[in-house]
Amino acid sequence: MKNRNLALLFIAIVATVAIVFSACKKINESTELGGNLIPPVDNINTFDTSLTVQAFNDTFGLANDTLYLARNQEFFLGKINSDPFFGKTDARMFLELKPPFYKFNYLDRPDSLVLDSIVLVLDYVETYGDTLTPQTINVYELDQANNFRSDTGYLIRKNDLTYSTLLGSRTIFPYTLNDSVKAYKDTTVNQLRIRLSDAFGNRVLDFDSIPNGAFASDSLFKKKLKGFALQSVGSGGAVMGFNLTGVNTKLAVYYRYLDGGGPASYDTTVTYLSFNSNCAAANFIQRDYSGTPLLASINNNPATPDPILYIQGNPGTFANLKIPALAGLSNRVVHRAELIVEQLYDISDSTYRLPDFLYLDAADPTIAASNYKFRTIPYDLTFSNTTGALNLGTFGVVPIRGIDAFGTPVQKWHFNISRYVQHVLNGTQSLYNLRLFAPFVITEQFGTPPGADQIVGVSVNQSIVKGRARLLGNNGPLDTNPHRIRLRIVYSKL
Repeated sequence: MKNRNLALLFIAIVATVAIVFSACKKINESTELGGNLIPPVDNINTFDTSLTVQAFNDTFGLANDTLYLARNQEFFLGKINSDPFFGKTDARMFLELKPPFYKFNYLDRPDSLVLDSIVLVLDYVETYGDTLTPQTINVYELDQANNFRSDTGYLIRKNDLTYSTLLGSRTIFPYTLNDSVKAYKDTTVNQLRIRLSDAFGNRVLDFDSIPNGAFASDSLFKKKLKGFALQSVGSGGAVMGFNLTGVNTKLAVYYRYLDGGGPASYDTTVTYLSFNSNCAAANFIQRDYSGTPLLASINNNPATPDPILYIQGNPGTFANLKIPALAGLSNRVVHRAELIVEQLYDISDSTYRLPDFLYLDAADPTIAASNYKFRTIPYDLTFSNTTGALNLGTFGVVPIRGIDAFGTPVQKWHFNISRYVQHVLNGTQSLYNLRLFAPFVITEQFGTPPGADQIVGVSVNQSIVKGRARLLGNNGPLDTNPHRIRLRIVYSKL
């Protein structure tokens, strides 16, 4: 899949940049924090201090959902019933599959066609979560009352599509989806195949292109078949990603026809209805945090910072960050200012892996929360003159490897906000609240300096749904844990 390859290339590039960048820094990160003098840099006395970062967990509610999926992006299906920290996820898919053109026909022997089987096939990409727990996938026919359109976008947190007629069902183990299949004229890998009922198959086999037949036009086809809904029911520990535009996504109609060798001489063939430019698609993702530590932290005293942060990919969660001590800090020359956040490891991280990237943006706290307009970090996120892309790699979205207090390998993020902090200390920039999260894509304000802003789209992670992390917050100004979330500033006095 072309978009996936580009995303992997992007990961490799930004990871390389991050490694080189961290290796070439003159400032020693291992220096003990707390305002101490550190070895001179270029014969300048350089100091190091860290400021307390107050962090507060929150979730993206339905009212804040503005995320739509394009047709060529990864869609998800499945259930997670028991993530110990993030609860439940229910991912459902809706799609149309249609003939490649109108008017369309089966083989020109309509009176002699005999159904063998009808199979819904999906182009499998990956699994996020527990691959060993079986899942039962039901396929339903969308009700005719739905207004399901290819020219309409559908929010991932909202489900207005209805369905009631069960067409087929299959119980699968997610780890088997990349196995080879052996079907008539189809021996590829990476498929989810669900056989549908013969009654439905015979109905589809009766489609034709005579004056008012289903294959005569798109409008007539939609009156016969509105589309499909796929839902995982019962147990589940994973969501599975699919490429709707891939060659393996199709409705395969296997049938026999008279081959001309006699009244009982039949041959077998297959006709495919595929996902093409006339097809609609929607992905509904429902999160349920009931009974989780995440929800308990949100329901705690809202004025008390959270010692543990819970970050989950779209549609998911975020942390609001405040650094009040920065407002009272005297002016100085900032060599580097970085927001440092570290993973709090749990064994479940091996099943529900971390987001590929985290992201940091800002909002003016003097504006009412209902009117917040989030923006890129001023001065530190800029567009490259050569590529036209934001400098996400050097900004710090890519994690680097670290070690926690118990010697366990963990991931750390160092967000470079040096220029923003320098402007705050100079008095030329307002102090903003920050937001830490793991978005797929986000649209927000950009301007360096703020003022003549423009709206930009920022692509961060490869897809929705995947990735979650527990990160270390802190217990307030007296928290001395060296792994807590913090703003580290390396500076020289004026």
